[in-house]
Amino acid sequence: MEPPAHPLNVPFRPSLRFRLWYGLTALLVALVAVVAFASFSLFADLPAGITVGVAVFVVVLLVLFLAWTALYYASMEYELRDDELSWRRGVWFRRTGIVPYNRITNIDIRQGPLMRVLGISNLAVQTAGYSGQMVPEIVLEAMEHAEELRATLRSRVRMEAGGDGTGSGAPAPRPAAQGATDLLILEELRRIRTLLEARC
Repeated sequence: MEPPAHPLNVPFRPSLRFRLWYGLTALLVALVAVVAFASFSLFADLPAGITVGVAVFVVVLLVLFLAWTALYYASMEYELRDDELSWRRGVWFRRTGIVPYNRITNIDIRQGPLMRVLGISNLAVQTAGYSGQMVPEIVLEAMEHAEELRATLRSRVRMEAGGDGTGSGAPAPRPAAQGATDLLILEELRRIRTLLEARC
């Protein structure tokens, strides 16, 4: 049996295909921009030097974006802890956060055409505090085992809600000491009920 792709308390990053996904997306946007401007320059009869200058500018922006993408990828990290999902990211401005499992309401898998080709997906995690908004609290980007990760998160959410994590609805097993305490409390409640019934 294979070990889980995202075990508890072990930090993990998005797939390396994240960089390819961002790079190809930026390249497509740059190509569309250059072709659109070249068409406009022909229509408006602009000097060829302007078109070349714009093309060079777009290429420089593309190179800078690719360099930033590598730095951004290196800054990204997620971790499934016992009772929360933690994350961090950011090149110039570092952001970190935690999402307790007991606040998670929805976990959506999102996959565009290019992501489908690359075999990656985004997991959008919605929480009770963000349920009225269109933007999820956290998006786990470029995950290769998205279905497995969603199943793991859903299992943790169910366990935090008092289930056994299997989706059967069975309560989680209680420690023996807690069970003994519950019996003492129940016995005391029965005595109180008996006394109240005797007074009525």
